[in-house]
Amino acid sequence: MPMLISVHDDVPAADAQIVDDGLETANVAAAPLHDVRPVSCFARLPSGAVVGGAVGRTWGMCCELQQLWVEPAHRRHGLGAGLVSAFEQRALSRGCRTFYLETFSFQAPAFYRALGYEISFELHGFAPGVVKFGMVKQVA
Repeated sequence: MPMLISVHDDVPAADAQIVDDGLETANVAAAPLHDVRPVSCFARLPSGAVVGGAVGRTWGMCCELQQLWVEPAHRRHGLGAGLVSAFEQRALSRGCRTFYLETFSFQAPAFYRALGYEISFELHGFAPGVVKFGMVKQVA
């Protein structure tokens, strides 16, 4: 049967949902994705306002830090390191020993190196001078 391929400069929501659902079905059949668990921690002012957070997930002995953010006024005071430490401690309590993340050169590769992460790959080809780094930290 001949197929028609359509190309878009946007992502049609209904079509994207079909792809997401199909991929999820295939992934669930192939791997124990029910074991993937979210993990997060947040820094709050006494008022309760969030001024930073770390968000990711654990699966088996691996933990992915997907997002780390600190409000600019609260940066360079150890809050980011504290968030990463709390995030890692929670993952350690779940048995994780391998931590990984991706960060761009304009984000925080030096920060993560200072926390013990090592560059595992570099991906060039984005905007001039921009590099994406994959970083990993192993804990005994």
